[in-house]
Amino acid sequence: MNLILASNSPRRRDILSSLGFAFSVEPSLFEERRKGGLSPHDTALAFALGKARDVALRHPDCLVLGADTVVALGETVLGKPKDEADARRMLRLLSGREHTVYTGVALVGPSYERSTVVGTAVRFLPLSDETVEGYVASGLPMDKAGAYGIQDGWPLVGSICGSYTNVVGLPAEEVGTMIKEALGGTS
Repeated sequence: MNLILASNSPRRRDILSSLGFAFSVEPSLFEERRKGGLSPHDTALAFALGKARDVALRHPDCLVLGADTVVALGETVLGKPKDEADARRMLRLLSGREHTVYTGVALVGPSYERSTVVGTAVRFLPLSDETVEGYVASGLPMDKAGAYGIQDGWPLVGSICGSYTNVVGLPAEEVGTMIKEALGGTS
């Protein structure tokens, strides 16, 4: 059965490739609109399901993987920054504090639907103004939830508790298990 990744994220493509599965990419057209009252956990799950189901409608004979990553400081969701000022604001909010990165993953196919959410606790180092300004000037935070990428090589994160690949954008262990189960134990 053909596997489709419903995301254009290069980070998700790299993680899925590293698991050894052959797949194609078709970004979802699902519109991410957070509904009032949804927790960050439930938002990640709803968006992952929405993305996977959207692509599965166009490819009913395929297995479709959707994912969504949410950065949450308590119940406050930090999405992708609107501009550099917003990126600075988010980085300063996270400085020296612990937050949670939730990635919802959904696998949808013919007569098959499984989903889960993985949470990873991330503690930021106290960030100097120079670090914040340099990172924002690099342009790296602009397409990432929470205005940062753990893989970017900047001295932002002091520690994590949980899955590193989850923070990057796709929890490798859980995704690998889900796909193997859907394919009947083969890869």
